[in-house]
Formats: sequence, C-alpha cells, structure tokens
Amino acid sequence: MSTRGKGGSTPADDGALTYREALREALREALATDDRVFVMGEDVGRYGGCFGVSLGLLEEFGPDRVRDTPLSESAFVGAGIGAALAGMRPIVEIMTVNFSLLALDQILNNAATLRHMSGGQLGVPLVIRMTTGAGRQLAAQHSHSLEGWYAHIPGIRVLTPATLDDARHLLAPALADPDPVLIFEHNSLYNTTGVLDEGVREVDLDRAVVRRKGTDVSIVAYGGSLAKALAAAEELAGEGVDAEVVDLRTLRPLDDATILDSVRRTHRAVLVDEGWRSGSLSAEISARITEQAFFDLDAPVERVCAAEVPIPYARQLEEAALPQQAGIVASVHRVVD
Repeated sequence: MSTRGKGGSTPADDGALTYREALREALREALATDDRVFVMGEDVGRYGGCFGVSLGLLEEFGPDRVRDTPLSESAFVGAGIGAALAGMRPIVEIMTVNFSLLALDQILNNAATLRHMSGGQLGVPLVIRMTTGAGRQLAAQHSHSLEGWYAHIPGIRVLTPATLDDARHLLAPALADPDPVLIFEHNSLYNTTGVLDEGVREVDLDRAVVRRKGTDVSIVAYGGSLAKALAAAEELAGEGVDAEVVDLRTLRPLDDATILDSVRRTHRAVLVDEGWRSGSLSAEISARITEQAFFDLDAPVERVCAAEVPIPYARQLEEAALPQQAGIVASVHRVVD
C-alpha cells in the first residue's frame, strides 16, 4: 500500500503549506536556478514521489531533470556519484532509510571517501534525500531511524530538518556543499502544516538552534522528536519547570558549542533520540557533554530512546517502543526533582 500523501503543486492562498510542500518548493527553486541540478530516484517522476514531494516537477521540468530510475539503490546512487564527479548537482531520493542500506557501499566507500583518497582532487557534491523514522505502522522493515549510523561516517554531512523553514531552506546550502550531504526527512512531518517565517531566507548548516529558551533543563532533540520535545516543554511549564529545547538540525558535524552552552546554563540535559539506545547518537552526545561539561552538571544526563526491539507493527506496541512526550516529561522530572 502506498504511503504517498496528498499535496498540491503550490502552497495554499493563505500562505499555509505542508512540510511536503516546503520540500517541493526547495526542489523547484533548485531546478529553476541551476541547470546542473536534477532529481532522480524511484517513482520521483510520473508518480510524484512515494511521499508526494516531487509531485508536478516532471511536468514542469521534463524527464531529463526529473528522472525515474530502476529499483536499484546501488545503481542510481552510484550514478548520482558519477554525475557529481562530472560536474552535475544531483539530488537522489531514496524511498526510505532501510533501502539506503542497499547503497551503503556507494555512500560509505565511494561518496564519503573520494576526496580523501584522491588527495583533495575529487569532490562529490551529491545530495541524498530519504525518509526516516517510525510512527506510521510500516512495521520493522520500514521504520528504521538510522541517521545516527550515518552520522558516524567521516566525509559526509547529515541533516535532519524538523521545521517548515528548515525543510524549505536547507536544500540550497546542501547543494552548495562540495561534499556529500544526506537529508533525513521524518515520515511524521510530511503532513504538518504552517506558515514560513519570511525572516528566514538561509540556514547555517553548521549550527544547531535553540527552539525554546529555558533555565532549568536542556532537552536536546532533532527531526521527528522535536515536536514531542516542545510539547513536553509546554507541559513542564505548567508544572513550574522551565525547559530549553535544542534542535540539533545537523547530526554531522555536531554543533558542540550550542549544546554545551545550553547545558552550562541549565545544568541538566535530557536527550531525545528515536534511534536505539545502544551505540546511539544520544550516547555520543552524552559522552561529549560528560567530557566537556561534567562539572557544570547537577544531575546525570538522561536519554529517551527507542526500545531495543525491531519496531512493532501494532499501533499500541509501536507507540510504546518510541520516545513519547510522557517519557520526556518523566526524564526531566528525574533530573530536576
């Protein structure tokens, strides 16, 4: 069954648009402003993308710029690497993150290493977009959160846009990066709706951002977990706890400065990560906080992660396996009470 959502080719008249439409506008701008840019992947053309992000772009830009590919991630990611080496600016869409494992050799052993192995002579200015995360009852094979794995790899940049503004404005600097950029779009975000901030025209890919100021605890989140962190902060505010929320936005390179600045002011940290706890991104952030700000902490670092199981299909089990607002609130109380 298709998971492709609805979404018109242009934002609504009142200025409101979905996360999906913000991504589409970014793609449209990239295609319109740079002839080297093209989009390729499974069903990105005639079907408009599995999640409807590229809907209408084939009709607007033609089959040379929006290219449907065979069902072979290894082949079309490899083709994207070759095109980038030849001077193009390909945007490769991988349907869901689990399918990226079929192209791991191309991503890890080629795209990420060619600059180093060529002594700086060869860059791979490639953007790879993919859907990540659980929460839509797609069962264990299509509910992975593997962005933390990719954040382990030197030679690539890993982005996790959590807001409409980031969805709209992260693509341009990603395309300008001389090295490979992976963009992970959480599947729960595509239908979220809002209005773009007219004051935001560009995004600094090297910096995390504080989404909510606070004084009592730092909640660090990214991607699909950001909304849960913000909702938890609002609930906590009603209980007299002033939580700050940090959106990582970029997982590699991590912005240690913003994370540590927040922790040094609040003296407590709760990390929210939809990946599994063992060997997770949250483990790395916890280690960095402990290494660089241990004496600023008034309590141990807390982590809210997915259960150590393949993500279940049944809705109530899936919800129980994932980080939720209630779990974030409980973790905050453990460090502040």
